[in-house]
Amino acid sequence: MNNTTINEENEAILNAIKDDLLVTDIHGVITKVTPAMKQLYGLHDDEELVGRSVYDLEQEGLFTPIVTPLVKKQEERVTLIQTTRENKKFLVTGVPVFNTKGKLWRVATYSHDVTELVNMKSYLEDMEGEMERVLHELTHLRSRHMQEHGFVAKSPEMKRCLEMAKQVADVDVNVLLLGESGVGKTQIAKMIHKESMRTEGPFIEVNCGAIPASLFEAELFGYEGGAFTGAQRQGKIGLAELAEGGTLFLDEIGELSLADQVKVLKFIQEKQFYRVGGRKMKSVDFRLISATNQKLDKMVEANTFREDLYFRLNVVPITIPPLRERSSDIIPLIHHFLQEFSKKHHRDISFDKNTLYLLSELEWKGNVRELMNMIERLIVTSSSRVITANDITIPRSPAAKKEMYDTFSKTLPDTLAEVEASIMQEAALNCRTTTEMAKWLGISQPSVVRKLKKYNIRS
Repeated sequence: MNNTTINEENEAILNAIKDDLLVTDIHGVITKVTPAMKQLYGLHDDEELVGRSVYDLEQEGLFTPIVTPLVKKQEERVTLIQTTRENKKFLVTGVPVFNTKGKLWRVATYSHDVTELVNMKSYLEDMEGEMERVLHELTHLRSRHMQEHGFVAKSPEMKRCLEMAKQVADVDVNVLLLGESGVGKTQIAKMIHKESMRTEGPFIEVNCGAIPASLFEAELFGYEGGAFTGAQRQGKIGLAELAEGGTLFLDEIGELSLADQVKVLKFIQEKQFYRVGGRKMKSVDFRLISATNQKLDKMVEANTFREDLYFRLNVVPITIPPLRERSSDIIPLIHHFLQEFSKKHHRDISFDKNTLYLLSELEWKGNVRELMNMIERLIVTSSSRVITANDITIPRSPAAKKEMYDTFSKTLPDTLAEVEASIMQEAALNCRTTTEMAKWLGISQPSVVRKLKKYNIRS
């Protein structure tokens, strides 16, 4: 086969290739090109490319960047995204071609139109950014919404609790709120009511622990006139009847007597009842939320709480963590109550940093209620605009007093060193740099560095 036949065969093969294929010499001059190339790059049929330089074509804006110089430099396959003058995107691959002596001889490039893929990638990136923005906005709105209900929740534990309450709010299902006294069970019950489909209806709270057992039935179901000695002549509507169309909140339900538990069980099962001394069955439509600081499962085991009532109440249990288990909420709560009570009592009061630190370290056995009461007391009794640690009186248990006496058994330098080390450790946890620590502690940055080194604390 002679050279003419070989050239004709090569030309036929190139013309048969449907993809864009372009071959240049090592100087970037085009030696071969497929007909498909003109269509892909938007060229006219009469535009001749063979003999032209890809460098010139790039200058003219036909496409950019060019792959030839990169292949020439690296002498290996190179792939990049190329943009044409019609703003199309091509995935271009340049392949080095070596002669029999191993020298770079030609650069063959082939490309595929990936305009749609690139546009889709850009679109998806924009959508991800928009979704992230919307998610951030929703989180912000949810946080603001929770604050409107009187909640300050920075800790993951409390956020999960509030999210669960919000999730079940629009479902007419029995909810049992569990937690120690003062954690905010009543506030969460009110939030569930406000977020529910019954928000236009009443929220009726029944404190089961505050009503004597002898009066509970009459208070809950009401009574007819003359039903018992001392009853009102015209009778009385019970709290259950007042809850029509709304939410009935049975607080401290663990305090009910076994006899009253039977009546409550029948009532919440059938949503029907008789007034005391009455013979007419009354029906009421309500959503039930219960709360207790008792461990009802243990009470069931001890036969002091009915198992069937427990299961009826415990459809969706929500446990509210005590304040000591969500210490990251303490300082935000302090600021929240400070703002609330300063406005209420027309006082311009603030806390110094040492006071905030002291308050954040307390156990708060009375939970949020105890914290709220202390902040209000400090605001109304403070004689200065800045509340300091000297203004805080902390009741001490015998164990705490013993610990205090044990502390006094040490020398003053040892005691001061322990306190200083503790404060430096706290500053290291809350600050990112030694400069920030210095500002927070009110000392110089070199002093911070020396003290960190002295107590072997890593910043």
